[in-house]
Amino acid sequence: MDHWYHLYGGSVSRRDFFRVGRDLAGLIALASLPGDVAAERRLAANPFALGVASGDPLPDGVVLWTRLDPSAVGGAAARVQWEVAADEGFKRIVRRGSSLAPAELGHSVHAEVDGLEPGRDYWYRFMAGGQASAVARTRTAPALGSSPDRFRFAFISCQNYEHGYFTAFRHLAAEDVDVIVHLGDYIYEKRFLSAPTVREHEAGEVFTLDQYRARYGLYRADADLQAAHAVCPWIVTNDDHEVANNWAGAFAADTTVSSDQFLLRRAAAYQAYYEFMPLRRTSLPHGPWMQIYRRLAFGRLLRFHVLDTRQFRSDQACGDGSKPRCPEVFDPARTMMGAEQERWLADGLHGSDARWNVVANQVMIAQTKRMAGGEAIFSMDKWDGYVAARNRLTALLADPKVVNPVVITGDIHTNWVADLKADYDDPSSATVGAEFVGTSMTSGGDGNDADTSRVQGLNPHVKFFNARRGYVRVEVEPSRLTSTYRCVPYVTFPGAPIETRGVFVVEDGTRGVQA
Repeated sequence: MDHWYHLYGGSVSRRDFFRVGRDLAGLIALASLPGDVAAERRLAANPFALGVASGDPLPDGVVLWTRLDPSAVGGAAARVQWEVAADEGFKRIVRRGSSLAPAELGHSVHAEVDGLEPGRDYWYRFMAGGQASAVARTRTAPALGSSPDRFRFAFISCQNYEHGYFTAFRHLAAEDVDVIVHLGDYIYEKRFLSAPTVREHEAGEVFTLDQYRARYGLYRADADLQAAHAVCPWIVTNDDHEVANNWAGAFAADTTVSSDQFLLRRAAAYQAYYEFMPLRRTSLPHGPWMQIYRRLAFGRLLRFHVLDTRQFRSDQACGDGSKPRCPEVFDPARTMMGAEQERWLADGLHGSDARWNVVANQVMIAQTKRMAGGEAIFSMDKWDGYVAARNRLTALLADPKVVNPVVITGDIHTNWVADLKADYDDPSSATVGAEFVGTSMTSGGDGNDADTSRVQGLNPHVKFFNARRGYVRVEVEPSRLTSTYRCVPYVTFPGAPIETRGVFVVEDGTRGVQA
């Protein structure tokens, strides 16, 4: 199917691009046709080597995911059976059905199961050709009008396979959270020499659909990652490395690559992302376009507003990188989310009946000033490079009609806790919200316990900074939201213990971090 991606790197006309987009849409449409169903015959090998997962829970259902090994099913479409039970032993099966695993979608399954009870655990499994998957647990969201006393989630990002072992995922699997939120960089598209190579990718930089599929397959074969997927549903969004480093809208970071060429690559990356994530059909990509931003409610206690800060953003200002701010940074026409998504977020925050509104965001919002050569420098890839767009977001969060806004963020490979300010150059200005930034799972290698005084001296709104690896566990109660920073001391060897490096609280009705 991906023969046309070899156009990448050559001359691609706009006519070629739109023709390719129509062809891709046609191929995806064919995925609903049964064709030759390989699972109707017995399979000699277990096709479930990449594990199982669930995602995007609703009060009455959830997405169940798996992806068959094409070599086990012979390349043809396969019919997969699934079961959902109220007990781990499957004595009380409450839902069962079958789904097609089409070759056009890499033999992936996205079963949207409904008819379940709200706010409870279920167990599920898949069967195909006489073979069975592992049993995994999922959890439905609380009823929409309910008021839960507690909800627990964790958030993670940035899992570079080459930079270390996913030990922290094994610890996360034991945390008994209701949901795991992944904020992007699920894979890395090429080698990055910012840390020693601990284990090898299967190939070099990826461009084609088959290459992206192979990269995801390598990551999904990791036992620790599979364990975390098997304990609860995930809510996912992507950042840059699922496609290419520091991409923005229709622009590659490599300025020699045309927009048409880059969008062909993005189409391949988006299809692979959908194939490997527990997403609903509403996120099925159409060529290089994909619906990623969305909302999920958990009773009247919590609502997630999941952002997409890559697909619609303006190109990075000032030539990208970290540097002094040029006038382009302040241009009000430049955007991080696009006008439509900005309106969507405003409508969602103003219309929310939740006690806590958590914005799941990719790159850091709070200002992070550094000094170089006697000048203040800022990352052009983060909200620091989109100051007018950040000011619009800040004004939205400051609106008294927006209740308890809290931002969770990934990307930066370090832990941060910060107050979101009306004016970062005036420490006494109003605090409009709190931002919890999680470190990487492995990206950047072992990390360290660096001195935080310089970071906080330049950024007084920052309450905590740490450069270890791990995840953040969040407990949401009506009266407070508590974030616990869980870190491992090393990732370059397996078996690291887990440690708590900080606990921070946001009190109901009070903007910013209190402890």
